[in-house]
Amino acid sequence: MAEALLDLDALSDEERIDLAVALWESVGEGGKALPLTPGQAEELDRRVAAYRADADSGTPWREAIRRIENRR
Repeated sequence: MAEALLDLDALSDEERIDLAVALWESVGEGGKALPLTPGQAEELDRRVAAYRADADSGTPWREAIRRIENRR
């Protein structure tokens, strides 16, 4: 394994989270889409088919957000 460029243990939890977010957001920058794995493509196809079979079975996003916020 390559030598670490940064001592992660020296960072606070908040700094490590910020670093992780920055790294995540940098993936695929510049409009370059990342290819799906075959498993990801199959799951997306399955979800689209389930939606098309029963488009009314989902939850409106405002209701979903309300439920999530009420769990706190």
